[in-house]
Amino acid sequence: MTTDSTGKTSTVTQATLVKKAREALAYRPADVSPQRRVQRRYTMRRWSVRHARLLEWVYARFSSLFLALHPFWSAVGYARAEKPVKFVERQVKGLMFDCRMCGQCILSSTGMSCPMNCPKQLRNGPCGGVRANGNCEVEPDMPCVWVKAWEGAQAMRNRQAILDVQKPVDQSLRESSAWLRVTAQAARERESLRSSTA
Repeated sequence: MTTDSTGKTSTVTQATLVKKAREALAYRPADVSPQRRVQRRYTMRRWSVRHARLLEWVYARFSSLFLALHPFWSAVGYARAEKPVKFVERQVKGLMFDCRMCGQCILSSTGMSCPMNCPKQLRNGPCGGVRANGNCEVEPDMPCVWVKAWEGAQAMRNRQAILDVQKPVDQSLRESSAWLRVTAQAARERESLRSSTA
């Protein structure tokens, strides 16, 4: 029982106290509607697709630099370099493409739209459930990653790469650095080419 300023007594139940506490602690976003939050979630993905040609150019320079650093990676050891490189890769690609660290990056073939963001993880084109507005059938607020992939691929120099059939995801490569794996593979191919021509 409590007494208010007028001298009247009232009964306060436990349910009333819980309700007041819940209202006081409830999370309220500051002037942001749920729709605005959803739109902002895909802002960087859309930016990456719109600038696929620029990112293709940057990626070509970056992969050449990584290949030029092959002697350093070999000296340090690819296994020892994995952890720090994977950390940087996760941050950069996570921000730009919402990367899932599958270890088998095909962004250069899919218009800078990561197919691992597809709820069905389709690697060779969209399913039959793409909505009329180009959004995903599973997540209606999300643009279909393959619709975006096609848009991005049309802006790229290597636009025909989107037609290449991709292998299924190798789950053993998940959470590994695609940058280092591709670099090691390119270095092996370069060395075998040199040895065959010598």
